[in-house]
Amino acid sequence: MKIIKVGKNEILKLYTPKEVFKKASKSRVFQDAYNEEIVRLRLSSKIKKIRLEKHLTQKDVAGKAQMPQSVIARIESGTHGFSLGTLNRIAKVFNKEVELA
Repeated sequence: MKIIKVGKNEILKLYTPKEVFKKASKSRVFQDAYNEEIVRLRLSSKIKKIRLEKHLTQKDVAGKAQMPQSVIARIESGTHGFSLGTLNRIAKVFNKEVELA
């Protein structure tokens, strides 16, 4: 933490991202949300990896999954969430099954 005096009786406390993360990560709500986000990002990455290994375009996958190409792009970008139904339709394109462990 860095303390900066900004006025006669005012101070400003600046925290590093590491300090903020350390404090926030103690919260169960934060841990659950963080873990959920990590799983979503891993799935997004895996979808793109499989698609590229199979030499398919986003348009190819979208067509086979009967959804717009933009949905595949948003999923692969890692910036948007997706439903279990959408994940299942994409999994079928790759001859995979969604399995909850």
